[in-house]
Amino acid sequence: MLFLAHVARRYAPSTDLGVDLGTGNTLVHVRGKGVVVNEPSVVAVNRNDRSVAAVGLEAKRMLGRTTGDVSAVHPLRGGVIADVDLAEAMLRRFLRQAVPWARRYPRPRVVVAVPSGITELERRAVRSSADAAGAREVYMVAEPLAAALGTGVEVNAPRGAMIVDVGGGTTDIAVISLGGIVADGSIRIGGQAMDRAIVVHTRRQHNLLIGEPTAECMKIELACAIPEDRPRTMEVRGRDLVSGIPRGTIVRSDEIARAIHEPIEAIVAAIVRTLEATPPELASDIVDEGITLTGGGAMIRGLDLLIHERTGVPVRVAEDPLTAVVRGTAAILDEFDRHEDLLRV
Repeated sequence: MLFLAHVARRYAPSTDLGVDLGTGNTLVHVRGKGVVVNEPSVVAVNRNDRSVAAVGLEAKRMLGRTTGDVSAVHPLRGGVIADVDLAEAMLRRFLRQAVPWARRYPRPRVVVAVPSGITELERRAVRSSADAAGAREVYMVAEPLAAALGTGVEVNAPRGAMIVDVGGGTTDIAVISLGGIVADGSIRIGGQAMDRAIVVHTRRQHNLLIGEPTAECMKIELACAIPEDRPRTMEVRGRDLVSGIPRGTIVRSDEIARAIHEPIEAIVAAIVRTLEATPPELASDIVDEGITLTGGGAMIRGLDLLIHERTGVPVRVAEDPLTAVVRGTAAILDEFDRHEDLLRV
């Protein structure tokens, strides 16, 4: 029996996992299988005993709809872990979902993508969560480096490449050369800041109270960084602030452009600051190669055009920008020895 167990472990499928632990969504890549988990980073928790009622998409559907005993919360805020216990429970659930046979095989080696501006305290929280979730070894990689690898950039080349990862809680910007980050910027502004701005705009301009899930839908359908020739419209339902009665209204894309103007401008300003801090030779490379946008925010219409207009540098949106970071963690696992210098233990 011991021999059979040894053989089973030796020839077990790889348990190497890449994780993009994001404020908005968590993605898990299983080596050899691809992305097997893509779920909202939301946990529904019982207020009385702190037990977890639901995780992921099921929990997100409860946002704004829970009873008094259950609340749906984001364990990560601003790109980092805000509630370690809930983050551990969420990550444990996602890892078991990704590797359901994990109890019979060795515990996984995990590479987690984290914001480039993460503090040591926040790094310990990530490591603690992954350890508690069942990881054998935990490595961390800066999100811009992972995003670069996920989009096919040769990060070890003696040539500058600029990555802008617009996530849910943070926007990470990095100029990469020779396997390292030469200049970077990380601001805690991303998709969720835009959602909050849309909530505020709808309340002020339409006297209508909506929740962040509705605001996120409005952002996906209507958000644009520059005015459009033909504004799009969407019917939005919420609670009237005067009468208290549910009602609907029509919202235009040009309104949403004005609503998210401030966070968009903050992102563009951070990109400009990073370019100003870039050494001249690498800046020349970036003019030739352009800026690569990744993350969910990269899909906002016209964001690439706005950045190009403000910087004069070509801008491209990565193919499937939502999964660029987790694909980068997978690339690290595929050639671990080659990319080991990129990791933080």
